[in-house]
Amino acid sequence: MIDRDSCHSFETRTSCPLCHEDLVIKWQGDEIPFFGEVMYITALCKCSFRFADTIILSQKEPMRYELKVEGLEDLNSRVVRSTSGTIRIPELGIDVEPGSISDSYITNIEGVLDRIYKVVITATKWSVDDDAKHSRGLEVQEALEEAIDGKRSLTIIIEDPFGNSAIISDKAKSRVLSSEELEHLKTGMIVFDVNSSEMELDASDSEHQLKE
Repeated sequence: MIDRDSCHSFETRTSCPLCHEDLVIKWQGDEIPFFGEVMYITALCKCSFRFADTIILSQKEPMRYELKVEGLEDLNSRVVRSTSGTIRIPELGIDVEPGSISDSYITNIEGVLDRIYKVVITATKWSVDDDAKHSRGLEVQEALEEAIDGKRSLTIIIEDPFGNSAIISDKAKSRVLSSEELEHLKTGMIVFDVNSSEMELDASDSEHQLKE
């Protein structure tokens, strides 16, 4: 058990799951204004294995957050995305789902859109031989560019079965996820839902794999 009062930061040791050498895990506590206490967890092994996560210590219920992004001010809204968080943009048919090597991060809405934009560029380049997928990728790129410039409205949804992700904004709507919703949460891919022209891409930072 973590004693929050006695240790704001500390280290623990375990075996690396890849090379089985000694692995140091660093724990760093922090306080996010208007939100609460969080714990950053990081580990990096010389064999290249890495892990990072953010745990919100004050929130444990499975949560869903939704924000309508309607202008530049909304782009500054803070986002906490843990390794268990799923991000959705329903207007574009995009789901960003966590995988086994996903990283957590704290950023803002603009930062989230920029991360997705870079992955869409990669997916579009890989689909150059498929006219439908390539055309769809270019459309999504344009939509994301407009949203980042504050010229297009989008809805950002974050769902987390462990309650460790959130959108921090007075405009954000939040509620507890139902058991039915929890059953449909998946892991591992960014998916462009274009009916018969589906494109899926592993959204991890270290490796990208196009799925047929």
